[in-house]
Amino acid sequence: MATIETRTTDTGDKSYRVKVRLKGYPAQSATFERLTDAKKWAAATESAIREGRHFKTAEAKKHTLAEMVERYVKDVLPTKPKQADKQKQQLEWWKDKIGAYTLSDITPAMIVQYRDELASGETYRGTPRSPATVVRYMAALSHAFTIAVNEWQWLEDSPMRNVKKPKESRGRVRFLDDNERQRFLTACQQSSNEWLYLCVILALSTGMRQGELMGLKWQDVNLKDGFIILHETKNGERRRVPLAGHGLELLREHAKIRRLDTDLLFPGTIHADKPIDLRKPFENALKTAEINDFHWHDLRHCTASYLAMNGASLAEIAVVLGHKTLAMVKRYAHLSDGHVSNVVASMNAKIFGGM
Repeated sequence: MATIETRTTDTGDKSYRVKVRLKGYPAQSATFERLTDAKKWAAATESAIREGRHFKTAEAKKHTLAEMVERYVKDVLPTKPKQADKQKQQLEWWKDKIGAYTLSDITPAMIVQYRDELASGETYRGTPRSPATVVRYMAALSHAFTIAVNEWQWLEDSPMRNVKKPKESRGRVRFLDDNERQRFLTACQQSSNEWLYLCVILALSTGMRQGELMGLKWQDVNLKDGFIILHETKNGERRRVPLAGHGLELLREHAKIRRLDTDLLFPGTIHADKPIDLRKPFENALKTAEINDFHWHDLRHCTASYLAMNGASLAEIAVVLGHKTLAMVKRYAHLSDGHVSNVVASMNAKIFGGM
């Protein structure tokens, strides 16, 4: 039960000291300037203790957001090696902004305030942060809160639950048209880097990400049957990548002059255990071909776009690119409209052709 003790200072000011004692639980106390506040707190605390809510809240008062981030970085991020560096940097941003606050003091409104600050800021390159970047920062913090709630029991609920994420753009679809592609491939063939052309052809013909391509090892390549096994992918699952045509022919020629001091297909010139850096040769080829607004990752968009324009379904494109769902490939749907129209026309002809 609760007891309220009235205290009077030398100046005549009053305060009210509340103690809540329930059998089997530690005593709880607080001081208020108004009697009504003291009574409200006593009633709420008794109710929370009986319902098993109070000490969860008390736990949240013991830990700061900085402690939560530090424990998450130490215990959880090592289980996500491919994302660890990026997510640590994102979590450190939140820690720098609100790390001093206890978890009980962090509200959805506070997170919204810093979400908006994040959105209005710039990247280290001096460019505005995109909504997609803000979403990634929020996702990193959200998962840390989820772990704190479900596994550490530091919180009763995550404040992120009531925070709206920025709407991401529909996604970039930049691919080379026939003329651009020919100019670019010619520039790659003329490059001083002997591997640029091969790497670009493999990227275009397989849809592999740059990291997947640069990290390839000979033991994962089957030149006889024409496929590659990617063991480390973005979604965490192994992926079989078919090899065919010009790309397979070039890779077979490349295998004849492979280096014996490394397992990498494309090792660096200085460190054999690290992949080659093609950034400068790639940029020079783009400049020679007079192609603007194009990045290495856009080679992957090219693969998806060419597949769509040649009649591949969204499900087939998702398999080639290694996406678990169709959400990421819906951006290419408009490129396969002709194929879809043909499918619908064929169905109508079969059903209603004799009418």
